[in-house]
Amino acid sequence: MSDYIHALSESVERIHVRYPNRYGLMLAGDLYTAKQMDKTKRHMALIVGAPYGGVKEQGPCVYADELARRGFVVLTFDPCYMGESEGEPRHVSSPELFTENFSAGVDFLGLQPFVNREQIAVLGICGSGGFALAAAQVDTRIKAVITASMYDMTAAARMGQTPQQILETKKALAAQRWKDAEHGYMPEYIPFFPERPLSEPPADMPEPDAEWFRFYAVKRGHHERARGGFTTTSHIPFLNFDLLAHLDEISPRPILFIVGDRAHSKFFSENAYAKSLEPKELYTVKDAEHIDLYDRTDRIPFDKIEAFLKSNLQSAPL
Repeated sequence: MSDYIHALSESVERIHVRYPNRYGLMLAGDLYTAKQMDKTKRHMALIVGAPYGGVKEQGPCVYADELARRGFVVLTFDPCYMGESEGEPRHVSSPELFTENFSAGVDFLGLQPFVNREQIAVLGICGSGGFALAAAQVDTRIKAVITASMYDMTAAARMGQTPQQILETKKALAAQRWKDAEHGYMPEYIPFFPERPLSEPPADMPEPDAEWFRFYAVKRGHHERARGGFTTTSHIPFLNFDLLAHLDEISPRPILFIVGDRAHSKFFSENAYAKSLEPKELYTVKDAEHIDLYDRTDRIPFDKIEAFLKSNLQSAPL
């Protein structure tokens, strides 16, 4: 389909699937397998989550295509309230629901006759990296975790703010709730990216906004169902939730943190790495900014990812 940012390899099959999460919301996903895969046998599988505000047709399709070529069963998905997945009102974000979406993917994959239930891993790009880790904290069916350019969205919600600034943010969100209620709970949503792709980002745009525009607002990564941002009041639970409070409980299951050496977000992975227990690894990609790990096949370390998955899933702890 033309709305995918990456062409599908001739050796890979992609089928559209739909399945429920624990809250009864139907998620829209894509299931990738090598065309020559022997589906009479059970294989290693991986769930790939999109960057925060992204959809399956963007970064996830890049990872899924390549890793399916390498023999993995790969599931990508749109988070609930996003893309082609269910959920009203649209563009609602929730740390609990976005974490649950990964476990719902485990449910779906584990019901496939050609997937080994004891060899399922998750890979989260950007904000999905935090949600993937959060899912693994409580879902022991997830046997390994990979993050790429990870963001902890709950830490980001308070980052750099004084207690007074946080209080003012809370007051503004409380006022917005009154407005939403007065409008019949039709929450405010303000898109961040243009409806149609730009030729280039605005010249005077500061970082990191300019970086987001270098992917989402131009032909490279633009998608009509990923206009950026969420409903204004979606910010509320992120102020009240510690997404990665139990990172130490993932051990002895392994974690691979992948970061670009020039990524503005590098500290999120470094902090999570420090809180995690062994086995863990922080892998730095040379000459890569945050968004390069979304789609740059010359930067994404697929050999490293393949080796990590095959090494750890073959001997996955129960």
